[in-house]
Amino acid sequence: MIGLIQRVSRAQVSTQGRLLGRIDRGTLGLIGVRRGDDRAAADRLLERLLAYRIFPDAAGRMNVALREAGGGLLLVPQFTLAADTHKGTRAGFSAAAPAQEAQALFAYLVRQAAARHAPVASGEFGADMQVELVNDGPVTFWLEG
Repeated sequence: MIGLIQRVSRAQVSTQGRLLGRIDRGTLGLIGVRRGDDRAAADRLLERLLAYRIFPDAAGRMNVALREAGGGLLLVPQFTLAADTHKGTRAGFSAAAPAQEAQALFAYLVRQAAARHAPVASGEFGADMQVELVNDGPVTFWLEG
């Protein structure tokens, strides 16, 4: 699994004018599911999402994890993160997990996140979503589970 994470001052995701999820200060995680990913990969990614030190400590260094910072976690499924972009000018998606498997694994990730952290919000798998965010820093990292 892939997590493109961003430290945010605030973020929200909506579809067709309907708000799906919103957080204030915290982490926005755009989540890609690849062929062969499983619950163990989701568990590893979640641990990294919660433990990755992207918030500043008293000295201004990125030394504080989301779980210590107490911020929100917004998880948004993003199929295009699993794209193969190594050649040509059009992405290939053969590395992406089949939709039904990816949806189930994303739902599992959201459930596990909600059981281990609060607040947690999420986007809707397969929806045409609009994501709004204020990237704080900017701070953005690519994580794999």
